[in-house]
Amino acid sequence: MTLSSPAIDLQARPRRHRGGGLALAAAIVGVLVAVPTLGVLAHLLQPSGEEWRGMMGTVLPAYLLNTLWLLLGVGAGTAFGGVVTAWLVVMCRFPGRRFFEWALTLPLAVPAYVLAYVYADFLQFTGPVQTALRDLLGWQAGDYWFPDIRSPGGAIVLLSVALYPYVYLLARAAFVEQSVCAIDASRTLGASATETFFRVALPLARPAIAAGVALALMETLADFGAVAYLDVPTFTTGIYRAWFSFGDKVAAAQLAAALLLFALGLLLVERASRASRRFHQATQRYRALPTFHLSGLRAAAATLVCAVPLLVGFALPVVILLRFALLSGDAQWGRRYLGLTLNSVMVAALVAVIAVALATIIAYAARGARRAPVRWIARLAGMGYAVPGAVIAVGILAPLALFDNALDAWMRAALGVSTGLLLTGSIVGIVYACVVRFLAAGMQSIEAGLARITPGIDGASRTLGAGPLETLRRIHRPLLQGGLASAALIVFVDTMKELPATLMLRPFNFDTLAVQAYNLARDERLAEASTAALTIVAVGVLPIVLLTRAALRARPGHPR
Repeated sequence: MTLSSPAIDLQARPRRHRGGGLALAAAIVGVLVAVPTLGVLAHLLQPSGEEWRGMMGTVLPAYLLNTLWLLLGVGAGTAFGGVVTAWLVVMCRFPGRRFFEWALTLPLAVPAYVLAYVYADFLQFTGPVQTALRDLLGWQAGDYWFPDIRSPGGAIVLLSVALYPYVYLLARAAFVEQSVCAIDASRTLGASATETFFRVALPLARPAIAAGVALALMETLADFGAVAYLDVPTFTTGIYRAWFSFGDKVAAAQLAAALLLFALGLLLVERASRASRRFHQATQRYRALPTFHLSGLRAAAATLVCAVPLLVGFALPVVILLRFALLSGDAQWGRRYLGLTLNSVMVAALVAVIAVALATIIAYAARGARRAPVRWIARLAGMGYAVPGAVIAVGILAPLALFDNALDAWMRAALGVSTGLLLTGSIVGIVYACVVRFLAAGMQSIEAGLARITPGIDGASRTLGAGPLETLRRIHRPLLQGGLASAALIVFVDTMKELPATLMLRPFNFDTLAVQAYNLARDERLAEASTAALTIVAVGVLPIVLLTRAALRARPGHPR
């Protein structure tokens, strides 16, 4: 009798816990998030105007070529910088390792367009670098060659420095969470540190690395501020030119749709490269990972490799901006900046919480879904990251305005009360746009974490009678702490730096630090813009440090 009841329960429970509600919730969320993206794609069916036909034969090839060069260069740069630094701080012991462990994420706090402003001024002909070279060596104009920062090569370097932390965060989480058994087996067989890296650790971390590179490439596709300031024509600069210079919204939306298809192709290539291969932990044996102690030239080289991206991407720009701020800065510093900071932090925190929650629902539903539509909805919902913020903003304005007008008409008819611009005139539009824009950042990180959890755990949980939500709460959430922390970090800091969507959707008298920095830098008032830029960096530094440390401590078996 005692054995028969559990057998009956085990047969009945799977029928009651099929996860249909979770799949339905993921589908609803995916559709809501995909509305602006679908609106952009709908413009492909509209007839094009003279501006679009002119672009097809003149500037469109340049947009395509420059975009391809940026993707190849930034992909290689972020993969190399992120993976190598992550491996060094996790598996090697050298001077400064504990500092670099968290400091290598600091470039996330510096917007790419701020890097472009700083280095374009720092490295130009009249800047301090070339002026010092001429004074020191007695050179004149034309006597020497100096690399041009306002070029595709300069954009690749700056974007790689700004975006490599995406790869570093996910690769480091993957290396830290790897089972000690695989590393022990490699060392027992006589493999060196380099062989262990290429033949064991790198294949196991491949899903996380691919996710980080995909994030960096989608951010590259969507970047406008840096490439526009460096005079590198890409799809995004073409979109803004068509929209604001020619006033042709159809041509701009069609360029955005082409950019969206470009990003979709990028994700399909990344998925196809993994094919049907999976990388799971086959053991729950976690101990302190074996380490490689470096000394002499190797230790110095490791320190230098970690110091260069931190110096170029964070330390030097901050010093230059700090010098500007101390010499002149913004005369409005004080109470106004406290309000700007509170606005920025409030929006970024709301977006981070909502985006990570929705990304978890969609990624977890797609993991257990047997039907292809749920997985395709997850892919479509994540495509907003490759669309410029201004295009998403315009895609959101139409449905929000339609809802406000319908609600206002209904309230007038039913109660004689006008609701006005209930959503359009609030921060709901900004939060909605940023969730659409950065949902993919959370999804990539969470999917990479789920990919490292063997599906056998889900089956064991179902056998014990737990439903999908209970399995997520009690089993997957503790195992995903590092991925969730990384997702929250990425979304928060990206929202702090977001400019176009905030600029277009902000309510009256609601400015953020990004808007303040843009308005001043646009007028070439870089010294004044440095105050807002430094505040963005300062606000982003603390969450970066805290969440980075939390992600490190989230490894199973890590000493608390």
